Amino acid sequence: MKKHVKGILLLAAVMMFSIVASACGNSNGGGGGGSVNVGIVLPTKDEPRWVQDEQRFKDALSGTKYNTEILFSQGSSAKEKENVETLLNKGIKVLIICPQDGDAAAAAVEAAKKDGVTVISYDRLITNTDAVDYYVTFDSLAVGAAQAQYLVDHSKGNGQPLYLYAGAATDNNAFLFFQGAWQVLQPKIADGTFKIANSSEAEKLKDTKDLSRDQMSSIIGQVTTNWDPNEAKNKAQTHLTAAAADMKGDVAILAPNDGTARNIADVFGSDSAVTSYVITGQDAEKASIQYIIDNKQSMTVFKDVRTLVKDAMGMAVEVLDGKSPETTGSYNNGSTDVKAKQTDVIVVDKDNVKKELIDSGYYKADEFTGL
Repeated sequence: MKKHVKGILLLAAVMMFSIVASACGNSNGGGGGGSVNVGIVLPTKDEPRWVQDEQRFKDALSGTKYNTEILFSQGSSAKEKENVETLLNKGIKVLIICPQDGDAAAAAVEAAKKDGVTVISYDRLITNTDAVDYYVTFDSLAVGAAQAQYLVDHSKGNGQPLYLYAGAATDNNAFLFFQGAWQVLQPKIADGTFKIANSSEAEKLKDTKDLSRDQMSSIIGQVTTNWDPNEAKNKAQTHLTAAAADMKGDVAILAPNDGTARNIADVFGSDSAVTSYVITGQDAEKASIQYIIDNKQSMTVFKDVRTLVKDAMGMAVEVLDGKSPETTGSYNNGSTDVKAKQTDVIVVDKDNVKKELIDSGYYKADEFTGL
C-alpha cells in the first residue's frame, strides 16, 4: 500500500513539473512568464547614435507595465533577420526595427507580420513590403533641404566648387536626404552659383530639379560614403587629388552626416589649396559639436532622438494598450503607403549650439572645450 501511494505521489509530481515546464516554454503573452513585449533591433553598436538610442529606449519604457529587449545587427542583414527571429521566439507583440538594408529587412518583418506582430519602422524605412504598420521618422526631405539651404546661405559668388556626398544606396533615407538637398541646390547649380566638382552624373542632370529614383541612384552611386567615415575620407582624398585648381579655393561640401563630415573636413582642411570650406552634417554627434566649436565643421542638423524614441515607444505602448497610434503623414515604400509620425529637425551651428544643445539639456557644457 505504501509503495502504491508513493507511486501516485511521484506521478503527480512529474505531471506538475511537466505543466510548469510547458508554461515556461510557451511564454508568449502579456508581461508575465518571461516573455518580451517590445522587441527592438538597431543597426550597430559601433556608432554613438545607436548606443544612445539603446539607453533612451530603456528609459522610455520604464514606469510602464511592459518590457523590452534590444538587439544589434552589427551591419549585417543576416544578423538582423536572426535577431528578429530571436525576438519572435520570445513572444513580442511589437517590433521596432531600424533596418540595415531597407529591402533586405522585408523578409524579417514579413515573418513578424505572419506572427501577428505590429511592425514599426524606426528612423529608416523598410521598403518593398506591405508588412510595415508604422514609420517613426524625422522629416528626411527637410534634413537634406536644411543642409543645402545652409550651403546656399553661405555661398560665395559665382562658380563656387560644390562637392556632393551621400549616404548608403541601401538606405532609403539617403535618397530622401539627397532629394531634399538637390531640390534646393539645383537652381543654384543651374544659375552658376555652384559648379559640381566631383560627380559627372550630377553635372549631366544639373538642369533637372525633380530627379527620378534611377537618376538619384546614378549620382549616389558616384558619391556614396556608405555611411562609413573611412570610405568618406578615401573618396574625399581621391576627389581632391583629381580636382583642378579652379575646383579648390572656397568650396561648399554636402556631407550626409556627422561621422562622414568630420573625416571629409579633415581632408579638405589639410589641402593648402582649399582656402575655406563650408560643410554640412546631421545627428549632432558630440565629436561634431566640438568640431563646430573649433570651426572645423560648419553645421549639423539636430534630430532630437529623445523625441523620436519617445514617439516610437509611445506608439508601441498604444498598440499594446489596444489603441490606434496618432500619425501625421505617410511614406510610400514601393509596396504600400506606410502611416508615419514625423519629428521636426533643427539646424545647429556655432551661433546657436549652446541654446539648442546645452541649454536644452541634450549635452552638458563640461563635455566640450572652448564653448
